[in-house]
Amino acid sequence: MSSATMVDIGRPHHPRLRLFRTTAFKLSVIYFAVFSVFAAFLIGYIASSTTQLLTSQMREAVDTELKGLEDEYRQGGIPRLALVIDRRSRQPGASLYLIADANGDKIAGNVSAVPESVLNGVRTGVQTVPYARLDEGDRSGSHSALVRVVELPGGFRMLVGRDIGERDYLAHVIKRALILTLGMMVVLGLASWLFVSRRVLRRIDSMSETSRTIIAGDLSRRLEVTGTRDEFDRLAESVNAMLVRIERLMVGLKEVSDNIAHDLKTPLSRLRSRAEAALAQGGGEAAYREALQAAIEDADQLIRTFNALLMIARVEAGSSNAEFDRIPLGTIAGDIFELYEPLAEEAGVDLRLEDCPAVEIRANRELVSQALANLVDNAIKYAHEAGGEPKVSITVRQDRGRVEMVVADNGSGIPAEDRERVTQRFVRLEKSRSKPGAGLGLSLVSAVAQLHGGSLKLEDNQPGLRAIVSFPAGDAVADA
Repeated sequence: MSSATMVDIGRPHHPRLRLFRTTAFKLSVIYFAVFSVFAAFLIGYIASSTTQLLTSQMREAVDTELKGLEDEYRQGGIPRLALVIDRRSRQPGASLYLIADANGDKIAGNVSAVPESVLNGVRTGVQTVPYARLDEGDRSGSHSALVRVVELPGGFRMLVGRDIGERDYLAHVIKRALILTLGMMVVLGLASWLFVSRRVLRRIDSMSETSRTIIAGDLSRRLEVTGTRDEFDRLAESVNAMLVRIERLMVGLKEVSDNIAHDLKTPLSRLRSRAEAALAQGGGEAAYREALQAAIEDADQLIRTFNALLMIARVEAGSSNAEFDRIPLGTIAGDIFELYEPLAEEAGVDLRLEDCPAVEIRANRELVSQALANLVDNAIKYAHEAGGEPKVSITVRQDRGRVEMVVADNGSGIPAEDRERVTQRFVRLEKSRSKPGAGLGLSLVSAVAQLHGGSLKLEDNQPGLRAIVSFPAGDAVADA
């Protein structure tokens, strides 16, 4: 079922369906709708404002010109008014003039025809009417104008107006611009959507293909990083870092499994062999007691191994239920020195306790003591390998605001390329794995240091090894 699920996850869809299902397509539709509404509103607002402005200017011009012609009429009557209108009618422009008698007959002007209702029903305001120009005959619907008609003494009518063809043409231009703008937005929106969608899909397809390969078991594969530093590159870098960590953990898990199988199989096989030998020999109570004692020792070794594993797991998980108090680090170093001094003398190792300042840290006493004991035990165990007089020293010091526990020996040391690896579980540099131990001592020390916000560092002691466990300065309190 899991394999089928994995296949479904990575199953490619039809290209067109994938394009329409992408986030880029959905965002493009939303952006297009928003910008279309905005563009339509903006252009409509501009068109409406422009039309209102032109209409207002035309009305003001008609009113102004009408007042001037009324002044001409008051000065010279109809003859003077007809002369002025005739002269103005001959000038090019959008101005319209007409004087008609009581019967509607034209006396002067450049307008040949208007609806009869315009001259018969005189209005006080400006109105929009159809008209025909003088050179077009009697076609009273070919143009439109804003006009105002006033009644003069004797039944005469005077019409003054402005042709609105330019205003209507401007509205037509704006409408056409709106259509072209929306069309360009559609074309550009589709083009950008196709470009972005295809580019995004290529990256996603590449990530999906790599993910399927990784799911199939090839943990060495990595997501492509193009160098553009975009969100896909940042995601790929984060996932690649996670894959590196996972690959290391998987390799470490394999090594741990192999080491556990070896380290636990040996004492179990030895225990079983001794039990079989005791049963086969039948040497009496003394032989049985000796076999049982050896079996108990092997069982104790197994129990110690499992206890160490449990402690490391709890410490690394931060769930060891450890209580943190102010503890004197120098006193702990002295206790460990007294505990291991007889063992060191028996092994022929010169164990020394260097000057330890009276300094306290906030930590768990049991865990810190166990960590220091592991370091001292390892140092005593391997101090003989370099030959000469083996020496081991224990030091507590303050360095650059940090509190450090230092255990140094003059043994063979650890090669620089192996110092990080030896802090992993069940890692032992001794290929034969014949010496006692399970390769968990330094793992526990590293876990304890990390639990307290510190670190374990292994350095060359020239000769030998110097192990340094440091704690943050904020947790240290020096005595006055």
